[in-house]
Amino acid sequence: MKRNSVMIIAGMMLLLNACNGGEEKKDELKTADSTATVAAPVVAEPVFQPFKLVIIKHAVKNYAKWKAAYASHDSVRQAYGISDYRLGRGLTDSNMVVVMDKIADVAKAKEFAASANLKDAMQNAGVKGKPSVSFVDVVWNDPVKSNQMDRVMIAHKVKDYDAWKKIFDAEGKTKRLDYGLVDRGLGRGIDDPNMVYIVFGIADMEKAKARIASTELKTLMTDAGVEGAPELFFYKIE
Repeated sequence: MKRNSVMIIAGMMLLLNACNGGEEKKDELKTADSTATVAAPVVAEPVFQPFKLVIIKHAVKNYAKWKAAYASHDSVRQAYGISDYRLGRGLTDSNMVVVMDKIADVAKAKEFAASANLKDAMQNAGVKGKPSVSFVDVVWNDPVKSNQMDRVMIAHKVKDYDAWKKIFDAEGKTKRLDYGLVDRGLGRGIDDPNMVYIVFGIADMEKAKARIASTELKTLMTDAGVEGAPELFFYKIE
């Protein structure tokens, strides 16, 4: 009888220990789960997709009148595969306008640019003088929205685009930012791939203008094969 009692007590103790061990393991698992590092979600950067632009720059008699006429002509532009992209007004002369529209078909866009319909529409809208029209392949563009509404577009011809690009890249975004210039876009002429178009946001106007006028930059551009004087246009995004 004593032997049976001892065996029963021993069995109960083993069962109790097993239960306690299970509880301890559960607690360990809970602790491990609670202290596990949760990996931060990976946010994919937007992938740049090259696109084409027509860039039209001209003076207008009255900006408000011109803008209303431009908006009313939107359906005609769309019929030619042209869609709104950017609109800017000159910082020195607010009646100097730059229009950048995306184009789906270069041939159709050129047909539109040369059409009597557009010439009549521009004349009725108060466009003064002969517009400057450029067709551009955008090879890089920063898709992130910027607070810098002041911009400068620099257009110049180079002897060899690839040689120019190496020097441009070697200077780097960080150095240009030190001079108040924020890289926003880069394009090449469709009709002349050695025609380069660069758009910078302006973080510091005084620094940016000083850099653009500097002897150091002129030397750098000469070394990069820039031909002739660059065309500059300071404007504000509308």
